[in-house]
Amino acid sequence: MPRLSLIPPAAVLLLLLLTLGGDSAVRGKRPVLGSDTRISAIPIPLDAEDPKRVRAGALRYLGGWELKGRDPAFGSFSAMIAEPDRLTLLNDAGGVVTLRLAARGGIAGVAFGDLPGGPGGSYYKYTRDSESMTRDRTDGRIWIGFEGRNAIYRYDAGLTRVEAGARPAAMRRWPGNGGAEAMVRLGSGRFLVFSERAAGPPGAPEALIFDRDPTDPTAQVARFFYRPPDGFRVTDAAELPDGRLLILHRRLAFWPIASAAVSLLDPRRIAPGEIALGKVIATLEPPLAVDNMEALGVVREGAETIVWIASDDNFRAPFQRNLLLKFALDERAAD
Repeated sequence: MPRLSLIPPAAVLLLLLLTLGGDSAVRGKRPVLGSDTRISAIPIPLDAEDPKRVRAGALRYLGGWELKGRDPAFGSFSAMIAEPDRLTLLNDAGGVVTLRLAARGGIAGVAFGDLPGGPGGSYYKYTRDSESMTRDRTDGRIWIGFEGRNAIYRYDAGLTRVEAGARPAAMRRWPGNGGAEAMVRLGSGRFLVFSERAAGPPGAPEALIFDRDPTDPTAQVARFFYRPPDGFRVTDAAELPDGRLLILHRRLAFWPIASAAVSLLDPRRIAPGEIALGKVIATLEPPLAVDNMEALGVVREGAETIVWIASDDNFRAPFQRNLLLKFALDERAAD
């Protein structure tokens, strides 16, 4: 472990900003994506020191890119929806980037959008701190969780209009910068919402189970607690084809500054009032490609379960990058 004096001062400042304030500390004008959709996708290896390496635990690396956009509001991705031919990436100011994927990998097309509504006004970033997203697999409707306002809104499948919104009573006391960090709609119709830092037993923040759409005023809710790997915090979650959950976590420290962990959790192990604990199946830390990993997507391609992971560069913060990584899940190794 290098001495603290060897770590660039700007990196230390970045860590302090992320730890103490995060992006919700920004009180300026909300970054809105414009019309310049030109981006570059620079291929990167999984391991810069060993370009032939393709394994990270139960994940097999299929390719990855550093994404650079000309629009100043490009990046800062906090959630995603994965489909066989495209990715929908949500940044933490309500911006939407849709990437159309080439058949042999890489980016074939890009489109920008902006959430048509949400909690509070749209001028300031802290009123539109969008951190989590999930979708109904049958009709395509999308739910988005907003930190700060501790709200959940439901949108149509094209993210063109708000259908409903709510500030669930069970979320109202969640921290402004530690609220609905991950949300997943299960095949059963239930919703799981994970807070990043809501009060709970030591090392196990509060999470919620909704028996139906959280924007439905008749929805019943129960709380449980989720214990992430030691030193990590939950950032996103997705349901696997077999019904288990894949959960993404990040850790910020003085060195390595950023690392990530991916865990498996069987939702049948979740019980009201109890602590749920997943199984770590992969860890990303230097020299592996890793940054402030916040977005996770799962999709089926033929016989393989594909796992996409993207990072949040906090709108071009020093020493941060927008990474987009593609893996295949080795389901035997994950058991």
